[in-house]
Amino acid sequence: MTEPDVTSQQHDAMQRAARDHLWMHFARHSVSQDGGEIPMIVRGEGPYVYDSAGRRYLDGLSGLFTVQAGHGREELAQAGAKQAAELGFFPLWSYAHPKAVELAERLAALAPGDLNRVFFTSGGGDAVESAWKLAKHYFKLTGKPAKHKVISRAVAYHGTPHGALSITGLPELKAPYEPLVPSGFRVPNTNIYRASEHRDDPEAFGRWAADRIEEAIEFEGPDTVAAVFLEPVQNAGGCFPPPPGYFRRVREICDRHGVLLVSDEVICAFGRLGSMFGAQRFGYEPDIITFAKGVTSGYAPLGGMLVADRLFEPFRHGTEMFAHGYTFGGHPVSAAVALANLDLFEREDLNGHVLRNRDAFRGTLERLRDLPIVGDVRGDGYFYGIELVKDQDTRETFDDEESEWLLRGFLDKALYEAGLYCRADDRGDPVVQLAPPLICGQAHFDEIEQILRSVLKEAWARM
Repeated sequence: MTEPDVTSQQHDAMQRAARDHLWMHFARHSVSQDGGEIPMIVRGEGPYVYDSAGRRYLDGLSGLFTVQAGHGREELAQAGAKQAAELGFFPLWSYAHPKAVELAERLAALAPGDLNRVFFTSGGGDAVESAWKLAKHYFKLTGKPAKHKVISRAVAYHGTPHGALSITGLPELKAPYEPLVPSGFRVPNTNIYRASEHRDDPEAFGRWAADRIEEAIEFEGPDTVAAVFLEPVQNAGGCFPPPPGYFRRVREICDRHGVLLVSDEVICAFGRLGSMFGAQRFGYEPDIITFAKGVTSGYAPLGGMLVADRLFEPFRHGTEMFAHGYTFGGHPVSAAVALANLDLFEREDLNGHVLRNRDAFRGTLERLRDLPIVGDVRGDGYFYGIELVKDQDTRETFDDEESEWLLRGFLDKALYEAGLYCRADDRGDPVVQLAPPLICGQAHFDEIEQILRSVLKEAWARM
């Protein structure tokens, strides 16, 4: 523990103000409203963050899959400040500014295939929303107005705006806001650990899972399906990587039926898997890539979509326009930070660092398999989920009451108090998710493993 960054009086004042005025995201406020402490993070340095009492925590989730370059990178803050002094804001509504132009050109050069057009948004949910709107608009302009439906995977999370939420495959998140945008349909995900078919044959399982996408397209009618939205590694449910050959077959299916393949890379882009884009990691070329989070390492809000040339073609001439936009999309300060972040990626070879260390990260987490509560360790790059079970041999999971106690009643607080910020999640089966900053190495992996081992042992003893 270091010296507190705020006095106890300041801390108490912040707690009162937070309880009285701050509406936190995805948060149960009953704890704080009943007088419980709200964690107050005040500072970050490298892979660590510090609270108002001076306690240090390893940021095992990169904030929210976002702080790729680590905390406290002054060059990123300075890039934003310099741009703000020069041009703090101007919209991209029929105008341009140099940083948006430079960033668009640079992202297009980094992207796979012919994804040469960049449409900027404020964040990830906006990017997913934009991609669905573009898909529908494109097909209307190219003589296929009935193509409006989208297919995504069970348990997948694609954002909270009404359109993005309709693509999301988590019923409990959607129910309070229904009716949503119609025309979203679900197919099985790539959770081979819970597979009822081909569990021991990843390639066969990948073909089976991809074929369910074709089955859904044919059932709905190819003339009505606009796009398939898939993450390279699915986040919700606990990091489901694609089986061998899965994306190659999905690409073939989409091409056969004239359906757009959207690679939702809000989490998986910018080094999380050791490549600039997740599609490159698994060798496929999508029609659209949605991105956000790591493009600025979280130092400023920014998202967008990279779009294949042919999807821009109907808008190139005449009076047609994509009647869509965001006030802060491509914000000059955010674009400047993103450019500095890409410079940092290149200078420090962050993708190479992940590639050189990903096996060590996996191997360190695999040590936890000797704990009876650990059922599966899965993921890729610096992006992993550890599924928790009641019985390793039968893969029996916890019931709702047990899962509620395990994740929210114990693990959330215990891991944090032990010095590790990560996610204990039950969107699907109970998992602990890890996505440390890309600057981390073996010492940090060991620290993560040791904290997890201690806390999971105690959880098992209490169950």
